[in-house]
Amino acid sequence: MRKLISIIVMAGFLMVIFPLAAMAGAQEVVSLGADLTPQQEREILDFFGVDKNDVKIIKVTNQEMRQYLSGLVPEKQLGTTAYSSAHITLVSKGHGISVKTYNIAWVTKEMYANVMVTAGIEDADVVVTAPFQVSGASALTGITKAFEQASGKKLDEDAKKTANEELVVTIDLGEEIGQEQAADFMRDVKEEVVKKKVKNPDDIIEVIKRIADEHNIELTDAQIQRIMELMQKISRLDLNLNKISKQLENINKSVDDIKKAVKDNQGILEKIANSLQNFFNWIKDKIRGQA
Repeated sequence: MRKLISIIVMAGFLMVIFPLAAMAGAQEVVSLGADLTPQQEREILDFFGVDKNDVKIIKVTNQEMRQYLSGLVPEKQLGTTAYSSAHITLVSKGHGISVKTYNIAWVTKEMYANVMVTAGIEDADVVVTAPFQVSGASALTGITKAFEQASGKKLDEDAKKTANEELVVTIDLGEEIGQEQAADFMRDVKEEVVKKKVKNPDDIIEVIKRIADEHNIELTDAQIQRIMELMQKISRLDLNLNKISKQLENINKSVDDIKKAVKDNQGILEKIANSLQNFFNWIKDKIRGQA
């Protein structure tokens, strides 16, 4: 009996200790915009659910953002301040990338996930926010810097610059055709270029045009040229299609679930509308019959 009690106590002890050990081993870093007020910093840390004494905190300046966005974004959008903040938590290998956004106007979680893969980020849960509505274009600088701190891995500078350019190109395209469609299209083009190792400009243009047709997207010559130049840079990076697919698996699953839900709801709404129409037609027939 004593032996049995000892085993039960030990099992309970391990059940408590193992989760605590896992939590203690979780590598997480918060990047804060350097121009946040002390009050805004407290609010954002509360939003992330972390204590400043228990998590690594770094600051990201406007100058650091300019390093990657200058020449890609109009000067007035770059501004002189930095408010976007991010919370990065490293997760188990193979988990992939998960992104949540709040108060981010232009960039969807799919866009962030797509470009994070280009930058070399993997297996991370990411939350991006700001104390008020911001475009979100500059947040990638904080995300990459926080990931480097959490992982101890220095990301390739060319990859980071290309990822920022990819984000801006996707944002601009999203203003023309919609954010979700732009993210899906850019992801598919990138995957095709990486999968088939397409490097020749003319061949890349063929890929862009074909996938644009598949997505029912009309692109201008200027847009095609801009995407082609971006894809040339992506083709020079050490990207692996299997890794891209694995990292984006959770993001793509959630998008597919949303699309299915919308489609299912449309079907239900259509049935309701048809039933109402049949009811009204029946009323009309009854009225005519009594006339």
